[in-house]
Amino acid sequence: MRKWNRTQGEGVSLPTRRALLGGVLAGGGGFLLSAFVPGLPLIRASKAQDAATGIVFSPNAFIRITSQGAVTLIMRHAEMGQGIYTGISMLLAEELEVGLDQVSVEAAPADPAYVDSVAGEEETGGSSSTRDSWVPLREAGAAARMMLIAAAAEQWGVPASACTARHGTVFHHASGRSTSYGALAEAAARQPVPKKITLKSPADFTVIGTSPRRLDTKAKTNGSAQFGIDVQIPGMKIGCIKACPVKGGHLTGYNRAAALAVPGVVDVLTLPDAIAVIASHMWAALKGQEAATPAWDYGPNAHIATTDIVARMKAASEQSGVTALKTGNAEEALKRAHTRIEAVYELPFLAHAALEPINTTLHIRPDEADVWVGTQVPGRARQEVADATGLPPESIAVHNHLIGGGFGRRLDSNSIGQAARFAKQVSYPVKLIWTREEDITQDQFRPYYYDRISAGLTADGTISGWHHRTTGSAVTARWYPEGMQNGLDPDAVEGAAQTPYAMADQLVEFVRDEPDAVTTLWWRGVGPTHNVFVVESMIDELAHTSGQDPLVLRKKLAAHQPRAIKVLDEVAKQSGWGRALPVGHGLGIALHYSFQTWAATVLEVAVEKSGQIRLIRVDSAVDCGPIVFPDGVVAQIQGGLIFGLTMALYNEITLKNGQVEQSNFHNYRMMRLNEAPDIRVHLVPDPDAEIGGIGEVGTVAAAPALANALFAATGKRLRRIPFAKQFSKLDASL
Repeated sequence: MRKWNRTQGEGVSLPTRRALLGGVLAGGGGFLLSAFVPGLPLIRASKAQDAATGIVFSPNAFIRITSQGAVTLIMRHAEMGQGIYTGISMLLAEELEVGLDQVSVEAAPADPAYVDSVAGEEETGGSSSTRDSWVPLREAGAAARMMLIAAAAEQWGVPASACTARHGTVFHHASGRSTSYGALAEAAARQPVPKKITLKSPADFTVIGTSPRRLDTKAKTNGSAQFGIDVQIPGMKIGCIKACPVKGGHLTGYNRAAALAVPGVVDVLTLPDAIAVIASHMWAALKGQEAATPAWDYGPNAHIATTDIVARMKAASEQSGVTALKTGNAEEALKRAHTRIEAVYELPFLAHAALEPINTTLHIRPDEADVWVGTQVPGRARQEVADATGLPPESIAVHNHLIGGGFGRRLDSNSIGQAARFAKQVSYPVKLIWTREEDITQDQFRPYYYDRISAGLTADGTISGWHHRTTGSAVTARWYPEGMQNGLDPDAVEGAAQTPYAMADQLVEFVRDEPDAVTTLWWRGVGPTHNVFVVESMIDELAHTSGQDPLVLRKKLAAHQPRAIKVLDEVAKQSGWGRALPVGHGLGIALHYSFQTWAATVLEVAVEKSGQIRLIRVDSAVDCGPIVFPDGVVAQIQGGLIFGLTMALYNEITLKNGQVEQSNFHNYRMMRLNEAPDIRVHLVPDPDAEIGGIGEVGTVAAAPALANALFAATGKRLRRIPFAKQFSKLDASL
């Protein structure tokens, strides 16, 4: 399920948190610990494996220590470039008292044991991975350390309190004795699980808070890293998929003989709405697909265009919606406002456009199946295959791999279900791949949003009335129906129903309007990426219209939030807010709280007389509570900003005759290296605060900071994304 942060007042219940640790005895010289702490249920030992290496369990728990001292963390979160393999390993290494170089990582299988306690299911998303693991993985490591120390103390006949552990070794300094974790593994497995877990004081951290080399750096630079698309299985064939270009259409015919005549093509498979050409290699599959010349009935959505969708949304937005938040009387306050603005903001459909296109490798047999894929939701992936094949879920093994960019796309497993329906038609293993064109045109898109907002200020700069009505698709209704709250999608108003600002008279509404011709899905930053753009743009409009400095107004309105003031002050200092700028340059500011993290961002932009936009510099001050991996935080803010700025400048998905018009990076454009700004991230941690997420924070800040900077540079207020093509139409008077 999606994560609703209860500290922000959002609604759905999170799973019950349990704090019991369970150890599992392992014969043959290995020790397996399963932490039965928040989100980590107890797992039973499985059959013995490779006794020669001391590994005696299948990788179905979180810590595995062999008789040779090898430490394996079985990772329930997918690595898609965000560095989570390193960050979570640091939590384990800190409390287990091993070096990060002693830890190896395996992707967890699809299993209820690996439920994310923040998400409520086995999932990587919502910037929740570190938040989810912050306590449980440390407790698991600490429990293992305590049991290893207890085993050594028992062997030496000394109190456990007289022993310490360091770098995978237990020491009794009084006698000078020491022994390795590997030598203690079997004995440690017979120790009782500690009833009270003692975590290290932050003052004693030696791993957390440092910036080591990432665990996946070597493999990704020498080419040995295995992404889903890299999978090679003996006897495997390659399939290229093409689905009907219009949602709701179906396949009416194809030239099977022509496809099979292409050298290397071995089969042609069909579904009601798609075709897959199977070959011995990808080129043959592509050429076979061309030769097959599939024909389609485009169905009921064949004449829909983006303009039709927006027109319907505009009409829907004129009606009252489901109330997300109501305080005071917004309409009466707006009538009394000294300064009032009414505006419409629009955000387009967006593709995920990850570097690694959709792919799934499957070997489906009469009584079981193997699936090799990169997914953010292994449990859902397994269920998709079960639904497609009729196999029981427990007979399906999902082998998760590194992901070449997720951004929310791999939170859905529809492509895996499609692949399974093809693969069950053949007996051999088959890798099914979407081309880049298929990946973009058949994506499940970030919803189009149409927002109406009215806001006012009193003469002294206090907000006097705030009415925000957002209209769009409810992703939650499809992806997690139980998360809907009396017709309200909490994600659609996240960042709108809770802002950093004091507002006595406020009304926030949601109008659900589902487009017929596309399927919608989460996109990096989810609700806040949409709503913070609207809110921060309006705050900026109020500041400029009332003659106030945008920074000063934000500090006034967020005075009750000390962490907000802290990041605002820091970013103002680091960016030189208020400094003199050349003609055509502007500074834009944005403040937000999302994923339990505070961030204030200032962007400097230059607009040439031709209308060309140049991004000069970004400063971002970030308070995510305690920091585990500082370099990882900086990298995620940098990457998130680039992702968000690319969207704000260039990206939109449009439809004509029911078909997506964009198909590859020539018309769904990415930011180029020479266009990237100088990004400076300033960490202002709060060790006493609840730990926050970081993967989507930069993306949330990008569009509002850019929009406000463009206004500061040109006096032109843009309320519709993307921006670049709107500036290219401006005259040279700029």
